[in-house]
Amino acid sequence: MSSHVASTTRKEAGVAGVRCSLAVDDRDASLDFIHALHRQFPQDPDVLFVIVHAYSDLSTRTAQDLGRTAPESFAAHKLNAEALEMQGRWEPAQLEYEGMIQKDPNARGIHFLLGRLLLSRPDAGPDAPARAKQEFLKEIEIDPNNAGAHYILGELARHDEKWDEAILRFSQATKVDPSFADAYLGWGVSLLTLKKYEEAIPPLRTAEHLMPANPEVHHSLATALARSGHKKEAEKEFAIHRSLSSAPGSEKPE
Repeated sequence: MSSHVASTTRKEAGVAGVRCSLAVDDRDASLDFIHALHRQFPQDPDVLFVIVHAYSDLSTRTAQDLGRTAPESFAAHKLNAEALEMQGRWEPAQLEYEGMIQKDPNARGIHFLLGRLLLSRPDAGPDAPARAKQEFLKEIEIDPNNAGAHYILGELARHDEKWDEAILRFSQATKVDPSFADAYLGWGVSLLTLKKYEEAIPPLRTAEHLMPANPEVHHSLATALARSGHKKEAEKEFAIHRSLSSAPGSEKPE
């Protein structure tokens, strides 16, 4: 038997194993077959297609288990709220989050999710940012290490042109999560707006390291370097920005 035929046979056997184990709801066996297929055929599109659907099926079954065995648990309500949000069913999703907060006002993560929903909901009304801000502030009271809450508060402050508050929030997000690239960018851009060019360079350097393919990062860093007298470095960054901006699908910074 040739190696190609043997490989095809192993793949077909693995795919059949996934389908059969799912048919009899043997989830441990399903995972074993999935792991074996992924290990042997990590870039095979047919295998990846089967794995995607298998994980989706396992996820759905596990969610059904949760709904059946603990329908009133926080986990079940949170899962339901997230599913409703993904479907764009904003009102019932919001009611789920608000109901969870009523049961436990200090539940970690729920104020953040509600605040995020208020900002995402297209019909939330003009007071949505203010309402969302209160939710994020409450989240930070409960969990000071929620980097996402700090970051969104920074974006809200930047939108309101409250630059000192934005800088504080973005910098706090990076302390909590040193890999939070967008927080470094927001921090640096806020400093740029205040014409604090030298201070803007370090966070923008870090943002560049974390997301080197982002044209906005290079443009902002180039501006900070140019305005602070680092002409040669600025020229390099502007050149990188031009190169990235000319790539298909790229957008120029505003």
